Amino acid sequence: MIEPPYYPIVYLRGYAGTQGELEATVSTPYMGFNVGSTRVRQLHTGEVLPYVFESPVIRLMKDHGYVDAYSDGRVLPQGPTPGRSIWIFRYYDVADDDFGDGRRREIEFHARGLQRFLRHVRDAVLDEGEDPGRFRAYLVAHSMGGLICRCYLQNRDIPDLDGGRSTGWRGKGVDKVFTYGTPHEGIEFRRGLGWLEGLRDFLDPNNAGNFGPARMREFLDLPDDEPLNSLNGRYPAGRVFCLVGTDWRDYGAALGLSKRAAGPLSDGLVQIRNAAVRGAPRAFVHRSHGGHYGLVNSESGYQNLSRFLFGDTRVAVEMTDVEVVLPRRVARAAAGRREVGVAYHIDTVFSVRGLPVELNRRAYSEGSAIFRTCEQLTGGPTKLFTAFLLRGARVVRRRRSSGFALRIEIRVPDYYAGGSRAGDYYEGGLLFVDKLNVEVAHAEDGRDRVKYGWDRRTPNRAPRDLPLAADGGALVGTLPFGAPRRIRGNIRLTVTGWNTPSDGGD
Repeated sequence: MIEPPYYPIVYLRGYAGTQGELEATVSTPYMGFNVGSTRVRQLHTGEVLPYVFESPVIRLMKDHGYVDAYSDGRVLPQGPTPGRSIWIFRYYDVADDDFGDGRRREIEFHARGLQRFLRHVRDAVLDEGEDPGRFRAYLVAHSMGGLICRCYLQNRDIPDLDGGRSTGWRGKGVDKVFTYGTPHEGIEFRRGLGWLEGLRDFLDPNNAGNFGPARMREFLDLPDDEPLNSLNGRYPAGRVFCLVGTDWRDYGAALGLSKRAAGPLSDGLVQIRNAAVRGAPRAFVHRSHGGHYGLVNSESGYQNLSRFLFGDTRVAVEMTDVEVVLPRRVARAAAGRREVGVAYHIDTVFSVRGLPVELNRRAYSEGSAIFRTCEQLTGGPTKLFTAFLLRGARVVRRRRSSGFALRIEIRVPDYYAGGSRAGDYYEGGLLFVDKLNVEVAHAEDGRDRVKYGWDRRTPNRAPRDLPLAADGGALVGTLPFGAPRRIRGNIRLTVTGWNTPSDGGD
């Protein structure tokens, strides 16, 4: 039986570079979705204790009542299976010497296999007589698994669940997609190693050419004028969430496409700028592509996953109407139409009240800050983060509201006037730094109430009401921010229901 929003979850693992990695993959039942991690956390006493993340599989079972779909050693049980079930699409089995014929297949082959697999899941979870049109599943994928999902959703030659040529997302049976470190715009190498990309795409060792632009356009059915990270109108970008890793040093891959080739501003394999679908919500966390410090086996990854899949409120936060005050020398140069160079880095850290992890972290020191030129910053809105809130996951149960905080730091790495570095500059200097505290009070009539407060004035409190205006199916509120004689503007919050008919779901 299907009980929205608790649809079946289908997990797809990432790329296996060598035959040994492939064989190790098919020898495990959950293909990495069951791998946890242990980190250390310092308590208020100074004592350091291990912090254990059990794994996405275990947490989904404990927190949301899911079960795995294995039964009596069967990889594909024939049902009946609960709708709250976790399935592993074992697409690499066909390339294993024991499970298949040892030959690797193209992504289109795996996308058609995903279509058949989803049909099987549908037949297993629906009760007799239940409308097949109500079937939905969540696709959760790591790395290349996300490209298989996109191939299924947007390639017109991949049939829908009933074998037709529909490209509508409802016909594909997929309610939402969550990707960990997927190279949505391919994998590039650091400057000076571009020849390696050409060699990879030409020789295509173990299907590594799948991460090059020519091959991606082919299996994603993309015209030349569309960017690689475009869904090309075949699936709503707002129903895709991309988790982006920023820790390139801790990726211990044995592949030639390693952190040495990817370099900084990556997760060790996938560049930060390439890891998200155009127009999709995303979060940045300081985790690597894989290994002990990987994206999948992280508490921050799981918290983003569960809130995106099951949350009830969506809050988009952006910066608007920004005005900046330039140093005198730079302002005089600009007035005299001399060459001026100014850019801004914006750090954002998003956290939910009571959780011991950050759900989004973009930091200048880690190469993941939001970058804006002066013209971009003052010429239009800058998206800071899209948050998904889950009432049932509130850590502080006695509160009826959901609380979150967004720390914002705005800095200028350099000022240039007339071709040389201007004065009035200190490394690490900040134009603005503060933490915005927000309380979203959930009302029975569906009209959420929002309160806010800036940390410098009211630490960890949100005492002020934010007036909200209806804008279609959303509620929009605007509040001022700034630092005297440096920068000023507004923060705009757009609050909508999530997992409701108004968001395009069931």
